Amino acid sequence: MRLTPEELAARKRRNIALAWALVAFMALVFTTTFLRMQHNRAEAAATRQAVLAAQAPAQAPAARP
Repeated sequence: MRLTPEELAARKRRNIALAWALVAFMALVFTTTFLRMQHNRAEAAATRQAVLAAQAPAQAPAARP
């Protein structure tokens, strides 16, 4: 079975469109993952800082009269 030049051109256009759609999906997944990691990293830092601030008075030496 031989494809006509028009069919070959249509196949090529479909393949290029599919490739661009795949690249766009990969960019979307990468961007989403990166932003979620940044958010989680900032949240972990804030939690860590809050825990350290809560522990600081408990670890301070007792004042002697």
